[in-house]
Amino acid sequence: MAGDVSLLAAGPGRAAPGRAPFQPPGARLPGSSDRRLPRGRAQSGENQPKPQPKGTFLQSGPPGSLLPGRREKPSAARQKMEDVEVGTEGQRRRNHGSSLDSGMENQDLELTEKDRGIEESLWTGERKDGLDDGARSSSESRNSQVTSRVKSFCQAHGQLIRWILVGLGCAGYAAYLLAACILDFRRALALFIITCVVLFFLGYDWFQKCFGNRMKGCMKPFGNSRLKRWLKWSLGALALLGLILWLGLDTAKRPKQLTSFAGICMFIIILFACSKNHRKVSWRAVLWGLGLQFVLGIFVIRTNPGFIAFEWLGEQIRIFLDYTVAGSGFVFGETLVKDVFAFQALPVIVFFSCVMSILYYVGLMQWLILKVAWLLQVTLGTTATETLSVAGNIFVGMTEAPLLIRPYLKDMTMSEVHSVMTGGFATIAGSVMGAYITFGIDPAALISASVMAAPCALALTKLVYPEMEESKFKDEEGVKLPPGEEQSILEAASSGAATSIELIANIAANLIAFLAVLAFINAALSWLGEMVDIQGLNFQLICSYILRPMAFMMGVDWADCPMVAEMIGIKFFLNEFVAYQQLSQYKNKRLSGMDEWIDGKKQWISIRAEIITTFALCGFANLTSIGITLGGMTSIVPSRKSDFSKIVVSALFTGACVSLVNACVAGILYVPRGAEADCISFLSTAIFSNRTYELNVCCKELFQSTTIVNKTYILSDPWANAGLTSQTVSSCCGLFNHSVCTIPSIF
Repeated sequence: MAGDVSLLAAGPGRAAPGRAPFQPPGARLPGSSDRRLPRGRAQSGENQPKPQPKGTFLQSGPPGSLLPGRREKPSAARQKMEDVEVGTEGQRRRNHGSSLDSGMENQDLELTEKDRGIEESLWTGERKDGLDDGARSSSESRNSQVTSRVKSFCQAHGQLIRWILVGLGCAGYAAYLLAACILDFRRALALFIITCVVLFFLGYDWFQKCFGNRMKGCMKPFGNSRLKRWLKWSLGALALLGLILWLGLDTAKRPKQLTSFAGICMFIIILFACSKNHRKVSWRAVLWGLGLQFVLGIFVIRTNPGFIAFEWLGEQIRIFLDYTVAGSGFVFGETLVKDVFAFQALPVIVFFSCVMSILYYVGLMQWLILKVAWLLQVTLGTTATETLSVAGNIFVGMTEAPLLIRPYLKDMTMSEVHSVMTGGFATIAGSVMGAYITFGIDPAALISASVMAAPCALALTKLVYPEMEESKFKDEEGVKLPPGEEQSILEAASSGAATSIELIANIAANLIAFLAVLAFINAALSWLGEMVDIQGLNFQLICSYILRPMAFMMGVDWADCPMVAEMIGIKFFLNEFVAYQQLSQYKNKRLSGMDEWIDGKKQWISIRAEIITTFALCGFANLTSIGITLGGMTSIVPSRKSDFSKIVVSALFTGACVSLVNACVAGILYVPRGAEADCISFLSTAIFSNRTYELNVCCKELFQSTTIVNKTYILSDPWANAGLTSQTVSSCCGLFNHSVCTIPSIF
């Protein structure tokens, strides 16, 4: 009872000296600084409890209320008043008896029990929340431990895991390649060749990494200047002797090839005469560049494996680009895609640009460009930056290739910048190549022309603008290609498609403008020509006369020279897009079997002339490209605008000559294939139902070997020995007109 009286004496919510009120396990005392509050009560601001010193309680309710309060240090006057009140209250209780004490005691006990119930419920709720939080934290802790162990294991055995995955992938690919070769080796030949090329470069990288320093040590004896000079001259003499012997033996049957060789010599002499410094010319770069171009040409045009490989590659690219119809047909409709040029050719650029962006994202384009650049650099001796840019021009456009060397462009020499510009003018972008293929241009010729232009561009640019400064990028490992900025393959595909919009708009606008300007120029020239009784005067006619000697020096037959010269003039003064479109029209007429001459006007050109023209037009070297090149490179390095302006015209002229020299090489190496090479076998199995180019060519040869005796066709050898009869001549006369056919036969 004494304890209860002491509680009453302390007042509600207060503890008597030496005794604390009931607290659940883990609960805080009321005067503690981190006292727990009931759930839902604000934990900040004025409601946040503050630590109080021991003493009386500051009530939170009105004066005299029984609500629990906070401790506050009382003043002296207030302490005195409370003591008086306590004494008076005691005297009153003693005077009135135990009845009043008993009532107050019961009231205080009821309040105390109520406070205990509230505190116990709060403690129980907090305990349940604590148990739930503990269960969750325990689960999270176990998961974190498992993740940490897996991560630690992967980090400790990362190299082994990578080797296992690579080994499994290589084993699977090897099994697939073996199965493909066993089933049909001819069908799998392309995949086999690609695999061998990739393995060669991977093996070379491994060999260079492991034994590169040893090989350099073994090559030190050859660093002697006198020995090195003798080796160079000996190899050069052997190469020159081999070229002379080859030309003598190969051109014995086809003398027209010597004309193309004379064309190469003519262009080299012209460019050497325009050289910036004749004494500084790097003949190593010139000879190696032309030699690589010639070797690539022999492999692509002359050898059967190379010809078949590039024909296969061109056919696969054509089939691949045909998938564009799935998207363009859905957006524009099949009718527009089939009949309208803008909806047929331009969507191909979107598709090709999207694919190139994906290949750049996965790193395949960087790897391929670096390998081509390495081959050119170690043979020609050019610097890393200029070689990398020219190698990139095989696949990307004239404004995209300088972006590969953006960080280095400001420190490059004038000769290196000239090489970068020349490479852009001498080649075409892969996306635009796709549009030309849709015209019907030979894909193999386009691909080989673009690849052969790279070493030729480096050779001729060092002839026109040799290196006269000290370059900072002579190290073979001095330039690296950064990865793409896209974060995912989907972003790369979307970015590539979006980037092509500007290119498509540029092409469409240029076509509209140039064709309109060409029509106006032709109308003006025709009006001026009529003033002096000159009929049919136009821009194409002027180009056909001015550029005809140059077309002849490339190896084109004199009858085809006016049409080839016309297309070269359109390409240089207007746009190569328009020129390739004109070439496709001539090719379609030839394939349809149309007569070669109608009313004294030639309707199409030969296959040889088509191949030479395809090489000659393969490049961005036209007057409008000057502004594009200056704008693109100036945006990268604005401080060098004056340097770029000084050499852009020289680079344009050099790039145009690269395409022409490329065409001369094609003229030297071209040989007839198919029906042109063996008309006897073709006519023996031919069906004379429709006109075709092959029937046209072979029937003309048959007409030239046929004579008429007593209204009878007499065939000369080897046609007669092959079993061909007069019936074959009559079948040819049913499709084509010739002087032989004017005399009726007995058939």
